[in-house]
Parts: sequence; C-alpha cells; structure tokens
Amino acid sequence: QVQFVESGGGLVHTGGSLELSCAVSGIRVSFDTVAWYAQAPGEQRELVAAINYGSPSYYKDSVQGRFLIGADNAKNTVSLSMISLKPEDTAVYYCNLDPPSGGAWGQGTQVTVSS
Repeated sequence: QVQFVESGGGLVHTGGSLELSCAVSGIRVSFDTVAWYAQAPGEQRELVAAINYGSPSYYKDSVQGRFLIGADNAKNTVSLSMISLKPEDTAVYYCNLDPPSGGAWGQGTQVTVSS
C-alpha cells in the first residue's frame, strides 16, 4: 500500500524559503512519477511540481524558477525546495503519485507565507 508522509512546512515572511520532505513507502520513487500538490483555503488541490526519473521535471508556471523538486532514491523521499515565497504560495502541501492515488493522500504540511 502506497503511503506519503509530508513534513517541513511552517510560517515564513514574504521572500523566505522552506524545504518540504515527503517520506514514501509502498513504491520506489525512482520507478514512478511523484508530485507535490497544494491546496489553498477554499480552493481545489492542484499540481505544483512532479518528478520522474529520466524525464524533465514539471512545474506549475507560478512556481517556475522558485521551486525545485528532488528525489532521493536511497532514502525513497521526495523534496520540494521553495525560495522567494509569496503569500499566494500559502497552502497545505501534499505529495502523491501523478496522477494521484485517491486513497494515498496524507495529512499534508501547512505552508503559510505572511506579507
């Protein structure tokens, strides 16, 4: 059974940085496409970035150049490094497969960017 456990969120000021981490079990990150999703208050969850070994990573336009997705095959984790954070980046961030496995959503990690 695939499981994702997110961590690393927090409260930062505009322009700050955070690094999120996702511990993955049940699949190997080197064999599947794993992604980060964000759900802002009152909005639907949306794809932010995705990584697949051997293919270019995907980034939502608004985070291009500010977010970097990475995978550690030895630890079976996926990370999301975020710099130059903006208030509009405020959301709960989740990791999952791309396309997502409905039954595998974790609790997510809250990222709050104050203006």
